[in-house]
Amino acid sequence: MKKVIIIGAGPAGLTAALELLHKAPDQYDITILEESGAIGGISRTVQYHGNRMDIGGHRFFSKDDRVMDWWKARMPLQGAPSMDDRLLHRESPLAPGGPNPDTADRVMLVRHRISRIYYLKKFFDYPVRLKWQTLHNLGFFRTLKVGFSYLRSLLLKRPEDSLENFYINRFGKTLYSMFFEDYTAKVWGRHPREISADWGAQRVKGLSIVAMLKDIARKALGRSDDGQTETSLIEQFWYPKYGPGQLWEQVAREAEELGAALCLHHKVTRIHTQDGRITSVVCDTPDGPKAFEGDYFFSSMPLKDLVADMSDAAVPQDVQRIAQGLPYRDFVTVGLLVPRLRLVNETSIPTLGNIVPDCWIYVQETHVKLGRIQIFNNWSPYMVEDPEHTVWIGLEYFCQENDAFWNLSDQECIQLAAKELVSMGILGSADDVIDSHREKVKKAYPAYFDTYSEIHTLIQYLDTYPNLYCIGRNGQHRYNNMDHSMLSAMEAVDCLLSGSTDHSRIWNVNTEKSYHESK
Repeated sequence: MKKVIIIGAGPAGLTAALELLHKAPDQYDITILEESGAIGGISRTVQYHGNRMDIGGHRFFSKDDRVMDWWKARMPLQGAPSMDDRLLHRESPLAPGGPNPDTADRVMLVRHRISRIYYLKKFFDYPVRLKWQTLHNLGFFRTLKVGFSYLRSLLLKRPEDSLENFYINRFGKTLYSMFFEDYTAKVWGRHPREISADWGAQRVKGLSIVAMLKDIARKALGRSDDGQTETSLIEQFWYPKYGPGQLWEQVAREAEELGAALCLHHKVTRIHTQDGRITSVVCDTPDGPKAFEGDYFFSSMPLKDLVADMSDAAVPQDVQRIAQGLPYRDFVTVGLLVPRLRLVNETSIPTLGNIVPDCWIYVQETHVKLGRIQIFNNWSPYMVEDPEHTVWIGLEYFCQENDAFWNLSDQECIQLAAKELVSMGILGSADDVIDSHREKVKKAYPAYFDTYSEIHTLIQYLDTYPNLYCIGRNGQHRYNNMDHSMLSAMEAVDCLLSGSTDHSRIWNVNTEKSYHESK
């Protein structure tokens, strides 16, 4: 049996393991090395005092049928839980004596995508939609300014050499300034003029005012989605009953049952090469350093770390420079349990406790550091121990590892988060907080500036190793969604099984113009 070493137990690594085990049973001895003690990477679910947190929010939607079928095979589709059932039957496994979600209730819920922008202490649809409520919230003069600005952008196209120009060409400068400029700077720590247009091309391919108008017209005429609706405008998605981690923990179990070895707390620190091939990796483990030899290596570790660990490979200086210069944005989620929010549900959508129906609220207010608010009750009521009487929210902050915000103590960070919600009128008082928890995630978002513009040189070098397959978000330094990470793993497995040394199909996942998702 050939030995396969998979670095990382996130969506990409676990998908690669299971694909190999199913497509070529009894041919590969698979070992999965995971640095942390958790399964799923940033698609994991964190449990805290009976409530669950989704790190970053994960919609299960893909335009690739392979991925949708892959998910459904492991978690059958179920309709959205009714509020009456949720209250009467108390199905939550988090309550004492409830069923174990690891062995029961493995279903996908159908969820409505409701994510809005909070700006001027008012709600705007996300993506911004051209409808009466939007115009009313903006006011007459702002609306006029938006319209003339957009017309100008149609006549005077800018070179798309930055994310700023990418957005202005599609929305006009005024709408860009309202809904993209400050928020993008908040997320990435850089002004959009310093960020490659590639990021916009990946995240909002095809989305523009024209796309919005076409979507409005399609709905007004009663036409069904013919598959051409922009992903950012798609209104439903699937979601595991107990969060994304439920799926990936199940996948890990399935892989182990089929023979894979899963090693947690195994951080790869050195990568050995010989004759142009990867030969082994060395890990820091609870029992000390340990080496793992292999014939093939799938890596979802950050490219920066991958190259740094190739200490004996005589990596060209230019390649080292590019890898070390690749930037990342780190991430902090603060979970707050509160009795209620001071936000009125003015929509026609019924919710448990009549809270606002949003999965995410994008915070455009410039006087706070807060970027987004997740309302876990709305992702799935089973994420919350007592959804009838409490609201469990996740406040998302974007920062750099070891900056002032990152280095705040848990208590300082939680106090800051509560204070910001009070200043925005979302909480009445910081004393409303019943319970709280903070999660910190390093290298959550690969960024598109600094040496990213030279990444093709790095890719060309890594592709000289025929038995190395770079997969996943960090493994490719690409702001992939979960399904893209899975697809990169599927392509890598197909590449290995076919004996192909051309890895371009792996790198080309999520570069085609017809497929995207915007968060």
